[in-house]
Amino acid sequence: MTNLILLSDEVKSALKKGKPIVALESTIISHGMPYPENVKTTKKLEEIIREEGCVPAIVAVADGKLHVGISDLLLERLATESGVLKVSRRDMPVALASGALGATTVSGTLIAAHRAGVRVFVTGGIGGVHRGADKTFDISADLEELAVSNVAVVSAGVKAILDLPKTLEVLETKGVPVVGYQTDELPAFYTRKSGLKLTSRADSPNEIASMMKAKWGCEIDGSILVANPIPKEFEADSKMINASIDEALAMADKKGVSGKNITPFILAHISKVTGGKSLAANVALVENNARVGAQLAKAYSLLT
Repeated sequence: MTNLILLSDEVKSALKKGKPIVALESTIISHGMPYPENVKTTKKLEEIIREEGCVPAIVAVADGKLHVGISDLLLERLATESGVLKVSRRDMPVALASGALGATTVSGTLIAAHRAGVRVFVTGGIGGVHRGADKTFDISADLEELAVSNVAVVSAGVKAILDLPKTLEVLETKGVPVVGYQTDELPAFYTRKSGLKLTSRADSPNEIASMMKAKWGCEIDGSILVANPIPKEFEADSKMINASIDEALAMADKKGVSGKNITPFILAHISKVTGGKSLAANVALVENNARVGAQLAKAYSLLT
Protein backbone atom coordinates (compact mmCIF):
# COMPACT_ATOMS: atom_id res chain seq x y z
CA MET A 1 0.00 0.00 0.00
CA THR A 2 1.33 3.44 -0.91
CA ASN A 3 2.93 5.53 1.82
CA LEU A 4 0.51 8.31 0.84
CA ILE A 5 -2.19 6.45 2.78
CA LEU A 6 -1.93 6.95 6.53
CA LEU A 7 -3.82 4.59 8.84
CA SER A 8 -4.57 5.66 12.40
CA ASP A 9 -3.15 3.44 15.14
CA GLU A 10 -6.67 2.21 15.95
CA VAL A 11 -7.36 1.24 12.34
CA LYS A 12 -3.97 -0.47 12.03
CA SER A 13 -4.67 -2.49 15.16
CA ALA A 14 -8.18 -3.42 13.97
CA LEU A 15 -6.89 -4.62 10.61
CA LYS A 16 -4.19 -6.69 12.28
CA LYS A 17 -6.66 -8.30 14.71
CA GLY A 18 -9.44 -8.75 12.15
CA LYS A 19 -11.77 -6.42 14.03
CA PRO A 20 -14.58 -4.97 11.87
CA ILE A 21 -14.11 -1.43 10.61
CA VAL A 22 -16.64 1.02 9.14
CA ALA A 23 -15.44 3.84 6.89
CA LEU A 24 -17.07 7.28 6.99
CA GLU A 25 -16.74 10.12 4.47
CA SER A 26 -15.74 13.60 5.59
CA THR A 27 -17.77 15.77 3.20
CA ILE A 28 -20.64 15.56 5.68
CA ILE A 29 -18.30 17.34 8.12
CA SER A 30 -16.97 20.08 5.86
CA HIS A 31 -19.76 20.58 3.34
CA GLY A 32 -22.87 18.81 4.58
CA MET A 33 -23.68 20.48 7.90
CA PRO A 34 -22.95 23.69 9.81
CA TYR A 35 -20.68 23.83 12.87
CA PRO A 36 -21.08 22.51 15.56
CA GLU A 37 -23.81 20.18 14.25
CA ASN A 38 -21.24 18.53 11.97
CA VAL A 39 -18.96 17.56 14.87
CA LYS A 40 -21.87 16.46 17.04
CA THR A 41 -23.25 14.24 14.27
CA THR A 42 -19.85 12.75 13.49
CA LYS A 43 -19.24 11.90 17.14
CA LYS A 44 -22.67 10.28 17.30
CA LEU A 45 -21.91 8.15 14.24
CA GLU A 46 -18.66 7.01 15.79
CA GLU A 47 -20.49 6.19 19.01
CA ILE A 48 -23.10 4.09 17.17
CA ILE A 49 -20.41 2.17 15.30
CA ARG A 50 -18.47 1.48 18.51
CA GLU A 51 -21.64 0.33 20.29
CA GLU A 52 -21.94 -2.38 17.64
CA GLY A 53 -18.37 -3.55 18.33
CA CYS A 54 -16.70 -1.93 15.29
CA VAL A 55 -14.01 0.68 14.71
CA PRO A 56 -15.05 3.92 12.90
CA ALA A 57 -12.61 5.21 10.29
CA ILE A 58 -13.23 8.72 8.98
CA VAL A 59 -11.44 9.32 5.68
CA ALA A 60 -9.91 12.70 4.81
CA VAL A 61 -6.96 14.33 3.05
CA ALA A 62 -4.48 16.43 5.03
CA ASP A 63 -0.79 17.33 4.88
CA GLY A 64 -0.11 15.25 1.79
CA LYS A 65 -1.69 12.06 3.16
CA LEU A 66 -4.93 10.19 2.62
CA HIS A 67 -6.01 9.49 6.19
CA VAL A 68 -8.05 6.43 7.15
CA GLY A 69 -9.01 7.22 10.74
CA ILE A 70 -8.45 10.77 11.95
CA SER A 71 -7.60 12.56 15.19
CA ASP A 72 -9.96 14.90 17.06
CA LEU A 73 -7.72 17.77 15.99
CA LEU A 74 -8.12 16.93 12.31
CA LEU A 75 -11.87 16.51 12.81
CA GLU A 76 -12.04 20.02 14.27
CA ARG A 77 -10.05 21.41 11.33
CA LEU A 78 -12.41 19.78 8.83
CA ALA A 79 -15.40 21.13 10.73
CA THR A 80 -14.25 24.72 11.15
CA GLU A 81 -11.69 25.77 8.54
CA SER A 82 -12.81 27.57 5.41
CA GLY A 83 -11.83 26.51 1.91
CA VAL A 84 -11.72 22.78 2.64
CA LEU A 85 -11.47 20.99 -0.71
CA LYS A 86 -14.14 18.53 -1.80
CA VAL A 87 -12.08 15.54 -2.87
CA SER A 88 -13.27 12.94 -5.37
CA ARG A 89 -11.10 10.71 -7.57
CA ARG A 90 -10.39 13.62 -9.91
CA ASP A 91 -9.22 15.89 -7.09
CA MET A 92 -7.17 13.33 -5.14
CA PRO A 93 -3.75 13.83 -6.84
CA VAL A 94 -3.94 17.62 -6.61
CA ALA A 95 -5.06 17.56 -2.97
CA LEU A 96 -2.31 15.12 -1.96
CA ALA A 97 0.47 16.84 -3.92
CA SER A 98 -0.44 20.30 -2.64
CA GLY A 99 -0.79 19.26 1.01
CA ALA A 100 -4.31 20.72 1.07
CA LEU A 101 -7.00 19.97 3.62
CA GLY A 102 -9.70 17.97 1.89
CA ALA A 103 -12.96 16.25 2.73
CA THR A 104 -13.58 13.07 0.75
CA THR A 105 -16.75 12.42 -1.23
CA VAL A 106 -18.21 8.94 -1.74
CA SER A 107 -15.74 8.22 -4.55
CA GLY A 108 -12.78 9.60 -2.59
CA THR A 109 -13.72 7.57 0.48
CA LEU A 110 -14.15 4.42 -1.62
CA ILE A 111 -10.62 4.80 -2.95
CA ALA A 112 -9.21 4.90 0.58
CA ALA A 113 -11.40 2.13 1.99
CA HIS A 114 -10.65 -0.25 -0.87
CA ARG A 115 -6.91 0.24 -0.63
CA ALA A 116 -6.87 -0.01 3.16
CA GLY A 117 -8.90 -3.22 3.16
CA VAL A 118 -11.95 -1.69 4.86
CA ARG A 119 -14.94 -3.52 3.43
CA VAL A 120 -17.90 -1.47 4.70
CA PHE A 121 -18.57 2.23 4.17
CA VAL A 122 -21.52 4.25 5.48
CA THR A 123 -22.82 7.39 3.82
CA GLY A 124 -26.07 9.35 3.49
CA GLY A 125 -26.84 8.93 -0.20
CA ILE A 126 -24.67 8.27 -3.24
CA GLY A 127 -24.26 10.57 -6.22
CA GLY A 128 -25.45 9.54 -9.65
CA VAL A 129 -26.90 10.78 -12.91
CA HIS A 130 -28.10 14.37 -12.58
CA ARG A 131 -31.40 15.50 -14.02
CA GLY A 132 -30.82 16.86 -17.49
CA ALA A 133 -27.62 14.81 -17.90
CA ASP A 134 -28.54 14.17 -21.55
CA LYS A 135 -27.55 17.82 -22.12
CA THR A 136 -24.98 18.47 -19.37
CA PHE A 137 -23.34 15.01 -19.10
CA ASP A 138 -23.28 15.64 -15.34
CA ILE A 139 -22.77 12.17 -13.87
CA SER A 140 -21.16 11.61 -10.48
CA ALA A 141 -17.78 9.89 -10.22
CA ASP A 142 -19.36 7.84 -7.43
CA LEU A 143 -20.80 5.47 -10.03
CA GLU A 144 -17.41 4.77 -11.60
CA GLU A 145 -15.82 4.11 -8.22
CA LEU A 146 -18.63 1.81 -7.11
CA ALA A 147 -17.84 -0.33 -10.15
CA VAL A 148 -14.23 -1.00 -9.12
CA SER A 149 -13.95 -0.70 -5.30
CA ASN A 150 -14.51 -3.83 -3.22
CA VAL A 151 -16.57 -2.15 -0.53
CA ALA A 152 -20.17 -2.58 0.61
CA VAL A 153 -21.78 0.88 0.73
CA VAL A 154 -24.73 1.47 3.04
CA SER A 155 -26.81 4.48 2.02
CA ALA A 156 -30.41 5.72 2.04
CA GLY A 157 -30.48 5.01 -1.66
CA VAL A 158 -29.64 7.68 -4.21
CA LYS A 159 -29.84 11.42 -3.51
CA ALA A 160 -33.38 12.55 -4.31
CA ILE A 161 -32.16 15.48 -6.42
CA LEU A 162 -30.87 13.07 -9.09
CA ASP A 163 -32.43 11.21 -11.99
CA LEU A 164 -33.13 7.98 -10.09
CA PRO A 165 -34.16 5.72 -13.01
CA LYS A 166 -31.06 6.64 -15.06
CA THR A 167 -28.81 6.23 -12.01
CA LEU A 168 -30.21 2.75 -11.43
CA GLU A 169 -29.63 1.89 -15.10
CA VAL A 170 -26.00 3.01 -14.91
CA LEU A 171 -25.45 0.96 -11.75
CA GLU A 172 -26.81 -2.06 -13.61
CA THR A 173 -24.50 -1.39 -16.55
CA LYS A 174 -21.54 -1.12 -14.18
CA GLY A 175 -22.49 -4.44 -12.58
CA VAL A 176 -23.13 -2.95 -9.13
CA PRO A 177 -25.73 -4.98 -7.17
CA VAL A 178 -28.28 -2.73 -5.48
CA VAL A 179 -29.71 -4.62 -2.52
CA GLY A 180 -32.77 -3.28 -0.75
CA TYR A 181 -32.40 -3.69 3.00
CA GLN A 182 -35.80 -4.87 4.22
CA THR A 183 -37.35 -3.22 1.16
CA ASP A 184 -38.21 -4.11 -2.44
CA GLU A 185 -37.92 -0.53 -3.69
CA LEU A 186 -35.08 1.89 -4.14
CA PRO A 187 -35.27 4.46 -1.30
CA ALA A 188 -35.11 8.09 -2.42
CA PHE A 189 -33.10 9.56 0.47
CA TYR A 190 -35.79 11.70 2.16
CA THR A 191 -38.49 9.17 1.33
CA ARG A 192 -38.64 5.40 1.78
CA LYS A 193 -39.93 4.66 -1.71
CA SER A 194 -39.26 5.86 -5.23
CA GLY A 195 -41.53 3.56 -7.22
CA LEU A 196 -38.44 1.82 -8.64
CA LYS A 197 -38.36 -1.91 -7.97
CA LEU A 198 -35.09 -3.58 -7.07
CA THR A 199 -34.01 -7.03 -8.19
CA SER A 200 -32.39 -7.94 -4.88
CA ARG A 201 -33.50 -7.77 -1.26
CA ALA A 202 -31.93 -8.76 2.07
CA ASP A 203 -33.60 -8.79 5.46
CA SER A 204 -30.51 -9.28 7.63
CA PRO A 205 -26.85 -8.22 7.72
CA ASN A 206 -25.86 -11.89 7.43
CA GLU A 207 -27.54 -12.16 4.02
CA ILE A 208 -25.61 -9.17 2.69
CA ALA A 209 -22.34 -10.40 4.24
CA SER A 210 -22.81 -13.67 2.35
CA MET A 211 -23.28 -11.71 -0.89
CA MET A 212 -20.06 -9.81 -0.22
CA LYS A 213 -18.14 -13.01 0.36
CA ALA A 214 -19.59 -14.63 -2.77
CA LYS A 215 -18.89 -11.59 -4.99
CA TRP A 216 -15.31 -11.00 -3.96
CA GLY A 217 -14.64 -14.71 -3.49
CA CYS A 218 -15.29 -15.08 -7.22
CA GLU A 219 -12.94 -12.11 -7.80
CA ILE A 220 -15.78 -9.98 -9.18
CA ASP A 221 -14.53 -6.48 -8.39
CA GLY A 222 -16.82 -3.68 -7.41
CA SER A 223 -19.13 -2.58 -4.63
CA ILE A 224 -22.46 -3.77 -3.33
CA LEU A 225 -24.84 -0.88 -2.73
CA VAL A 226 -27.05 -1.50 0.30
CA ALA A 227 -30.18 0.66 0.02
CA ASN A 228 -31.41 1.31 3.56
CA PRO A 229 -34.60 3.43 3.80
CA ILE A 230 -34.83 6.45 6.09
CA PRO A 231 -36.68 5.65 9.37
CA LYS A 232 -40.45 6.09 8.93
CA GLU A 233 -40.79 8.82 11.53
CA PHE A 234 -38.37 11.07 9.60
CA GLU A 235 -39.74 10.42 6.12
CA ALA A 236 -40.65 13.58 4.20
CA ASP A 237 -43.65 14.25 1.99
CA SER A 238 -42.53 13.20 -1.50
CA LYS A 239 -44.62 15.85 -3.29
CA MET A 240 -43.11 18.66 -1.22
CA ILE A 241 -39.56 17.35 -1.70
CA ASN A 242 -39.95 16.95 -5.47
CA ALA A 243 -41.52 20.39 -5.80
CA SER A 244 -38.67 22.03 -3.88
CA ILE A 245 -36.10 20.16 -5.99
CA ASP A 246 -37.74 21.35 -9.23
CA GLU A 247 -37.82 24.89 -7.88
CA ALA A 248 -34.14 24.72 -6.85
CA LEU A 249 -33.10 23.34 -10.25
CA ALA A 250 -34.86 26.22 -11.99
CA MET A 251 -33.14 28.72 -9.68
CA ALA A 252 -29.75 27.05 -10.25
CA ASP A 253 -30.20 27.22 -14.01
CA LYS A 254 -31.14 30.90 -13.83
CA LYS A 255 -28.13 31.71 -11.63
CA GLY A 256 -25.70 29.58 -13.61
CA VAL A 257 -24.96 27.19 -10.75
CA SER A 258 -23.50 23.93 -12.06
CA GLY A 259 -20.99 21.14 -11.47
CA LYS A 260 -20.00 20.34 -7.89
CA ASN A 261 -21.82 23.47 -6.64
CA ILE A 262 -25.28 22.37 -7.70
CA THR A 263 -25.82 19.68 -5.04
CA PRO A 264 -25.13 21.94 -2.02
CA PHE A 265 -27.21 24.67 -3.68
CA ILE A 266 -30.24 22.39 -4.02
CA LEU A 267 -29.84 20.88 -0.55
CA ALA A 268 -29.68 24.37 0.98
CA HIS A 269 -32.92 25.30 -0.77
CA ILE A 270 -34.64 22.13 0.42
CA SER A 271 -33.54 22.89 3.98
CA LYS A 272 -34.99 26.40 3.67
CA VAL A 273 -38.29 25.13 2.28
CA THR A 274 -38.65 22.46 4.97
CA GLY A 275 -37.74 24.84 7.78
CA GLY A 276 -34.62 22.86 8.60
CA LYS A 277 -36.47 19.54 8.88
CA SER A 278 -34.44 18.11 5.99
CA LEU A 279 -31.27 18.49 8.09
CA ALA A 280 -32.84 16.52 10.94
CA ALA A 281 -33.88 13.86 8.43
CA ASN A 282 -30.36 13.77 7.04
CA VAL A 283 -28.93 13.17 10.50
CA ALA A 284 -31.49 10.47 11.27
CA LEU A 285 -30.90 8.52 8.08
CA VAL A 286 -27.11 8.56 8.33
CA GLU A 287 -27.32 7.40 11.97
CA ASN A 288 -29.59 4.58 10.83
CA ASN A 289 -27.09 3.72 8.08
CA ALA A 290 -24.24 3.71 10.60
CA ARG A 291 -26.04 1.15 12.74
CA VAL A 292 -26.84 -1.13 9.82
CA GLY A 293 -23.33 -0.67 8.40
CA ALA A 294 -21.70 -1.65 11.67
CA GLN A 295 -23.92 -4.73 11.96
CA LEU A 296 -22.93 -5.65 8.41
CA ALA A 297 -19.21 -5.14 9.08
CA LYS A 298 -19.48 -7.39 12.12
CA ALA A 299 -21.36 -10.08 10.18
CA TYR A 300 -18.80 -10.00 7.34
CA SER A 301 -15.85 -10.23 9.75
CA LEU A 302 -17.25 -13.52 11.06
CA LEU A 303 -17.19 -14.97 7.53
CA THR A 304 -13.59 -14.05 6.72
